[in-house]
Amino acid sequence: MTWLALFDRVSLREFIRVDAWFLASVVAILALGLVMVSSASISISESIHGHPYFFMVRQSLYLFLGLTFGAVMLSLPTAQLQKWGILMMGLSLILLILVLVPGIGKSVNGSRRWINLVVFNLQASEVAKVCMVVYVSGYLVRRADRVREGWVGFVLPLCLCSVFLLFLLFEPDFGASVVLLGTVMVLLFLGGAPLYQFLLLLAAAVCMLGVVAISESYRLKRLMNFIDPWADPFNEGYQLSQALIAYGRGEWFGLGLGNSVQKLSYLPEAHTDFVFSIWVEETGMVGGLLLILLFGLMVSRAFKIGYRAMSLDRPFAAYMCFGFAILILAQVIINIGVNTGFLPTKGLTLPLISFGGSSLIITLASLFVVARVDVENRRAQWSDSSANMDKESER
Repeated sequence: MTWLALFDRVSLREFIRVDAWFLASVVAILALGLVMVSSASISISESIHGHPYFFMVRQSLYLFLGLTFGAVMLSLPTAQLQKWGILMMGLSLILLILVLVPGIGKSVNGSRRWINLVVFNLQASEVAKVCMVVYVSGYLVRRADRVREGWVGFVLPLCLCSVFLLFLLFEPDFGASVVLLGTVMVLLFLGGAPLYQFLLLLAAAVCMLGVVAISESYRLKRLMNFIDPWADPFNEGYQLSQALIAYGRGEWFGLGLGNSVQKLSYLPEAHTDFVFSIWVEETGMVGGLLLILLFGLMVSRAFKIGYRAMSLDRPFAAYMCFGFAILILAQVIINIGVNTGFLPTKGLTLPLISFGGSSLIITLASLFVVARVDVENRRAQWSDSSANMDKESER
């Protein structure tokens, strides 16, 4: 069997029929992301690389790679992903181990989270989150009765998840740990785990993450400084205080695209973790709410595609849609929460908006899988309707 035999091409006609609101929201967010990376990175791009659009060109390259990889995922049947679930989980675990190996893993700002692939730096945690969703989705299909009837079926995937969390904390990447654990627990709940088990383990997880959060001095400082960044606005609270100033400048309708002041070397990470602050400064509260609504539309349509798959007796595809939607939703909530001072600072990007190759490529791949599920849903509906018509004609 050749590799090409594993794929099932989706025609342009089928792709055009994918949920219109889902596609429109993805395209709109991608367009806004490219505009904001271009605007927010002008100052730092000029100072570091001597060219104002260096990061915009890089982001365009990442977008091209993401769309290319996404097209491959669109042609891959979900049944094949179900077969590869355990393999994908194993490979992602290997990546998490490799990123900690000196000479392979790349360290930035004290965190070792990336593997240099020349074209872009691969963030192992991004791969791990998506692969874990695929594995847990398959597990919920294979072990549905165990998950719904006892503790063992509920705890086993969490034990595996804890291994991933251990390596993520070694990097360290506390934000990705929270997102991964939260996504797995919600998927188990959607898979039919009893409510009391879910609530007990949720309480245990919150306590565990709380202990981890205060176990390191830098994490404790972040917790204290996000509560009152103005207590130390020129040191530990500098980033958040500058982000809040950006909101104040933006008011209701913003300063206009390209007119941000905070991006001029005042706000660190303006084109990555804090790009939402620059967006609100330039487009105002109205622009911020518009972007949130676009994310809400995209996530809700992904959930709808998943529910349609479940109604067609395609639980694996449904759980994948739920998992990818939860991943994106969690990252959006945490990133915006950090930008607005509701949550402590975390190194999580805003999906499809922030500058970064790994986040953009992996997120696009997961969204193309959701589109694939919608295509297969329509094929299944067409097959069922054709079968019913044949039965009617026989009568």
